[in-house]
Amino acid sequence: MRLSAMGDVAMTVPILRAFVNQHPEVKITVVSRPFFKPFFDSIPNVSFFAFDEKERHKGLLGLLRLFQDLKELDSDAFADLHNVLRSKIVRSLFALSGKKVASVDKGRAEKKALTQPENKVFKQLPTMFERHVEVFRQLGFTVDLSSRSVGTVFPEKQALDTEIIKFTGEKTQKWIGIAPFAQYDSKVYPLDLMQEVINQLSENLEYKIFLFGGGKKEIEILNSLSSNKENVITMAGQLKFQQELQLISNLDVMLSMDSGNAHIAAMLGVKVITLWGATHPYAGFSPFNQPLENALVSDRNLFPKLPTSVYGNKKVEGYEDAMRTILPEKVVEKIQSKFS
Repeated sequence: MRLSAMGDVAMTVPILRAFVNQHPEVKITVVSRPFFKPFFDSIPNVSFFAFDEKERHKGLLGLLRLFQDLKELDSDAFADLHNVLRSKIVRSLFALSGKKVASVDKGRAEKKALTQPENKVFKQLPTMFERHVEVFRQLGFTVDLSSRSVGTVFPEKQALDTEIIKFTGEKTQKWIGIAPFAQYDSKVYPLDLMQEVINQLSENLEYKIFLFGGGKKEIEILNSLSSNKENVITMAGQLKFQQELQLISNLDVMLSMDSGNAHIAAMLGVKVITLWGATHPYAGFSPFNQPLENALVSDRNLFPKLPTSVYGNKKVEGYEDAMRTILPEKVVEKIQSKFS
């Protein structure tokens, strides 16, 4: 069970792919929001159960109904990869019914120590992938994420349908995705610097650049960033979610903030460059199978309180320009290094 958010749900996908590859005799049912179903469609031995937040599974009575619905599946164990009030209630009901249960340890105390302004304990914490693996270990299943097995968790590049090709054209160039937005402003690279990145990349006509986002305001910004550039295309609002996943799977590189698009690209086996402001990869949310060198972080010499937040939802006065220490030239150089 993992209900939200998009990036967190996407982070479960590589674990489940590795799990079913290493334990083909086990069937898994994923409980999540209906929108996320396409993440799991191609994973063998994995079925999807849609959590109906607005009607059937709303409120405490809804969670009781959810438990009854899931109980009919006759599962042997319950893995809580969310560990919030809703999942705790369902987990407890499974435990009371005699089923084996396990839940993810989010390491809240460690993360508080990492992000506190004074007496900061600045060290790499276990990744969410490692934390998820531990949940399955508690249920009696090992999951190997070492380099010798990690290649088995990525799907084949998805075929692009004709509707997508109408926007993208056939792939004759290097395809770069850019997702310049995040839930919180403290995780968003300044748009004037992002414009410089796009300008520099677009000068190379061997590149085709796709901009990702959603919503009216973001589409307007993306259209401005892509203006008068023949090899830069705004994809926001053009495709269905399933089609967007198909396109992302065919990218050569994705440039993203610390946000859901980074995890979606990573779960599809795409190289991901991430930009970090108030947050930091040490908190454990770096995209799957991406080397630390792919994470470009703000300068902690100039902004020593970084990271100031696990999720980017805390604003610290005087730290608004932290991401300006990540130079556009450095971003472009890092992207280009993935083609050499």
